[in-house]
Amino acid sequence: MIRIFIADDHAVVRQGIRQMLSLGADLEVAGEAKDGWGVVERLRAESFGLLVTDMSMPGLSGVNLVKRVKGNWPSLPVQVLSKHGEIQVAARALKAGASGYVTKDCEPVALLDAVRKVASGGRAISQELAEQLVFERDARADAAPWELLSDREYEIFLHLIKGERLSAIAETLHLSPKTVSTHKMRILRKLELKSAAELVCYAMEHGLLS
Repeated sequence: MIRIFIADDHAVVRQGIRQMLSLGADLEVAGEAKDGWGVVERLRAESFGLLVTDMSMPGLSGVNLVKRVKGNWPSLPVQVLSKHGEIQVAARALKAGASGYVTKDCEPVALLDAVRKVASGGRAISQELAEQLVFERDARADAAPWELLSDREYEIFLHLIKGERLSAIAETLHLSPKTVSTHKMRILRKLELKSAAELVCYAMEHGLLS
């Protein structure tokens, strides 16, 4: 029996994941959390065979959560189940230590297959994302400026290009507005841009808007 811990900030999504995983007789959802800090707290007290986590949750989440989990529990496999289908987000999650990445619009059987494969020590990523990863790597000899953004900067970059206010981003990520503003300035400087409007144009030109 594979003991699975699921993390997502939406209760209805966690319930849906539970229902999908219940289709597997060898799978058991043994715990859940609504944010990254809840994941860390539970993992300190109990062992699991697999973590299935969203990428976008309040506070500790995404790449930072994956790094924290793999740094403290390196033997625990991490399967990302995310709404983000952008190859850039998937690449960063895999680089941080996740063993699998599938999107929330996948078929239940695809999630079951991914969960079993990752829990057994393998890797699982949707075929479309895998192909994009290969072609993206082969097409780029040098890193583009946006690829040089830190994980936190890239996370804030994704919020900015959606037109979100700094205060809203700060609340979502549990950061101070001043910290978010500082990151915004660094992002603009690294990309040699001057405004949020130029950020959006830049994202469109480089296919970073889903």
